[in-house]
Amino acid sequence: MNKKNISDVDLDGLRGRTVIVRADLNVPLDAGVISDDQRIQASLPTLRRLTDAGARVVLLSHLGRPKGQVDPAYSLAPVATRLNELLEPRVHFVPHTDGGAAVDALDAVGEGEVALLENTRFVPGETTNDPALAASWAALGDLFVNDAFGTAHRAHASTAGLAEAMRSKGGEAVAGLLLARELEFLAEALRLPERPFVAIIGGAKISSKIGVVSSLLPRVDRLLIGGAMANTFFRALGLGTGDSLVEEDSIGVAKELLDQGGDRLVLPVDCIVASEITPDAERRPTGRTAVQPGDRILDIGPRTRELFAGTIGEARTIVWNGPMGVFEIDAFAEGTVHIAHAVATACDAGAIGILGGGDSAAAAQRAGVMDRLTHVSTGGGASLELLAGAELPGVDALTDRSS
Repeated sequence: MNKKNISDVDLDGLRGRTVIVRADLNVPLDAGVISDDQRIQASLPTLRRLTDAGARVVLLSHLGRPKGQVDPAYSLAPVATRLNELLEPRVHFVPHTDGGAAVDALDAVGEGEVALLENTRFVPGETTNDPALAASWAALGDLFVNDAFGTAHRAHASTAGLAEAMRSKGGEAVAGLLLARELEFLAEALRLPERPFVAIIGGAKISSKIGVVSSLLPRVDRLLIGGAMANTFFRALGLGTGDSLVEEDSIGVAKELLDQGGDRLVLPVDCIVASEITPDAERRPTGRTAVQPGDRILDIGPRTRELFAGTIGEARTIVWNGPMGVFEIDAFAEGTVHIAHAVATACDAGAIGILGGGDSAAAAQRAGVMDRLTHVSTGGGASLELLAGAELPGVDALTDRSS
């Protein structure tokens, strides 16, 4: 990851210059009101560093999936309002998306101020990585800062395309503080992890995480599997799973992973089952070999919680992606919360604990342990791609340190 970041930039030379920043401001909206501003908060350190240096910041982001056309429900206007509350410099909202249309509006933006352009996905060229659209943004300045880790796995015009366009005109494209931190932990810290190295992978489907499991399995000392994806592994062992979610097409892959992993791949030994997925459903613990017809496996059981917690407690590096059950419902959240506390306790003792993915972060938030963890990733898909060893177009297009 030998890419330049904002720390490599001479901040003294930024006064009066225009810097284009791609942030991930894709926040949830409820009737036009922001219900969670964590992604906005995460973008502030980079924005403040640039505005404190006197730069004129052109800020780009997407919001939702408006499919290449203007949709007022996905306007970034509420984000501009929130930014104005959080940032001391003035934030101008520009109701245009491409750089050419925004030029006149930028005349009103002074040193140390921010101009937030309208949703990048209001134009079809964003998701198709249109070179002309990327060039229209690059024409606005001579430095591009990509701070949107959540979209770094997409080759979009405002990420990879803009970086390439900026470099082709002689400018530089560097990582922001947030993106650099994500790469530091998810790439560099995992390259030579302190051992024991334990990975915890949960969630519903093995098919969406085959790459992650396959990549991590040869590198970890233990890989703990939870969530509904464990059901597919149970079936690969010939165990009954009742009416639980199972990916029939992935049973063969699960068998291969079990063969490859040996004792490094650890499955639940018991589970919490119920006949339906409702808050008041009657639930009971049962061994993994005693699941009955009609049962739905909805959480890891008490013996598994202790087994997993013991392994986590011995670890020096921990990566966690995905819940252990249907944690959105209190009745089936205990396993996920227990794991969150186990990871936090390990971090308290000096381990490096890294969470990747929105569900894991939500679980840590619910358990009240966010501030005890080493790093909580802001990118779901991007963190999975990076953990799986894949290249990230939004990172690959940045300026190399050697240049």
